[in-house]
Amino acid sequence: MLFTLINTKTFISTLHTAKICNIFKFNSPSKLLSFSFIRKMASDSDVNEVTEGLAKVDLPQSVFYNPVQEFNRDLTIAVISEYAKNHIFKSRNNIQLNKSKIINEDSNSAEQCENLGLEAGTFYEDGIRIFEGLAASGLRSVRFGLEIPGVKEVLANDFDKNAVDFIERNIQKNGLEHLMKAKHGDAAMGMYENRDPDKRFDVIDLDPYGSPSVFLDAAVQGVHPGGLLCVTCTDAAVLCGNALEKCNAAYGAVSLRSKFCHEMAIRIILQSLDTHANRYGRYIEPLLSLSVDFYFRVFVQVFRGPRQVKQSATKRAMVFECTGCGAHDLQPLATATPTQGEGNFKFMPGSGPVVNSTCEHCGHGHRFGGPVWSSPIHNRNFVKQVVERVEKNMAQFGTSQRIIGMLSVVLEELPDKPLYYILDTVCNVLHCSPPPMKLFRSSLLNAGYEVSLSHAAKNSYKTNAPVNVIWDIMRTWVKDNPVHERWLVEGSVAKAILEKQITTDVSFKEHEDSNPQSREKGLLRWQPNPEPYWGPRAKAKRSHNPDVDLEEKRASNQGKRQKSSGQEQDKMESETE
Repeated sequence: MLFTLINTKTFISTLHTAKICNIFKFNSPSKLLSFSFIRKMASDSDVNEVTEGLAKVDLPQSVFYNPVQEFNRDLTIAVISEYAKNHIFKSRNNIQLNKSKIINEDSNSAEQCENLGLEAGTFYEDGIRIFEGLAASGLRSVRFGLEIPGVKEVLANDFDKNAVDFIERNIQKNGLEHLMKAKHGDAAMGMYENRDPDKRFDVIDLDPYGSPSVFLDAAVQGVHPGGLLCVTCTDAAVLCGNALEKCNAAYGAVSLRSKFCHEMAIRIILQSLDTHANRYGRYIEPLLSLSVDFYFRVFVQVFRGPRQVKQSATKRAMVFECTGCGAHDLQPLATATPTQGEGNFKFMPGSGPVVNSTCEHCGHGHRFGGPVWSSPIHNRNFVKQVVERVEKNMAQFGTSQRIIGMLSVVLEELPDKPLYYILDTVCNVLHCSPPPMKLFRSSLLNAGYEVSLSHAAKNSYKTNAPVNVIWDIMRTWVKDNPVHERWLVEGSVAKAILEKQITTDVSFKEHEDSNPQSREKGLLRWQPNPEPYWGPRAKAKRSHNPDVDLEEKRASNQGKRQKSSGQEQDKMESETE
């Protein structure tokens, strides 16, 4: 067939479009384009079959498959499965769906919830409706239909007609005609069209290439009260401070390029979601918020309630960071004081600043960013539910060990202490050798403070200890592990910190809780790079030349700016000669 041999655009530009349309009885050139896509889709040489979980799907070469993202899909299935169980239990027991109660908070309810007898792949009239806005080949949605118990409908949407053709093909391939539908259209419009109370979705999943900011307004309106939003952000460079102006434009907050940037990015995403929801008398409650590999993934419930919306102002803060030693503080945007009457508050602007004009520890100035979400970013009871589900179904998830390991660290995190420090960075400020993490944690625990890891960074710590206590611990450490004199010059950060007196009784005696449970159990907490080219891939194209080796193209493009400037320099030198 001619369409499988000649590129469509070249074919159209070479021959007269009207004649082609007449030959094949098409009403418009767009039908011709669709026909060529279908012909291309039918060609076995242009299709790759991928098996993941219980799904087997056909993918066109124009849609890349990244096996590293299997963790994202596995985690999402575990989270939505727990949400569906809670949702159906509430629905069958006439519990208001808009209330943010997690079933495991009540042991009797939890036992009844486990006995619902829900099965995956079965249609439930009172089940959940799931909308995937950017479905590509539909792999994620197919897995939703096959692996999530308690589903009523899965609607897989994509703007690319070629992708929608593959979704329909994969629905038939996996026998999901009774649960799953394909939709061709804009993701935001798909959510806006279903924002009427009787049309809203129970779950909306957004996994775009880059920022999801253009979809958030529609998403917070497109879910039922108590509905679940699952949102991925792959624009890590923007959220981590490399382009603060873009971050402000997309999320309404200024990002900082700091060691704690990955958690700050999560908190920027959450405050952006909450801000969008507040405009419609809604607010969010985070269930699970993660920094994973090269992206961020948040799971939040959206509720309605004017009183709770007012409280949102107290859940946001600006972040101040010292430009010298890296000490940071949060400045709340507002405070709420109880007044007469149950549930009544008086709201006042935050008072401050929380820092002096110069840092009290090293004398340097401050920079600030935000606003960020300053309340907890996880629901511990819900996270425990997800961990228990994965532990009971290890064979279902290819990345079960990593899910359990990462969520175990999440459960160890101090919930009310935003942002973290990196021990190596603290030691770099003083130019000293780092103490073992167990000894450092022991010194904080022995002093009566709490300490935990952060899932967002290896060798990190969160603590409720004041910053001056941290520096007292490091001053005590430096006594036995001295800093070279060349670093202690006048005006240096190290000299300013180390010359202060120690006011804390520091003990490095090993504490019984110094080793985190996740480490003692040998859980997979931070995964090494799984394969070459494992990071974010190039944006999916609507057409792809199969003759081009993508890995060879990536290799040739690496350092192309330096190569180009070097070639220009050689040319100038040759002209001079």
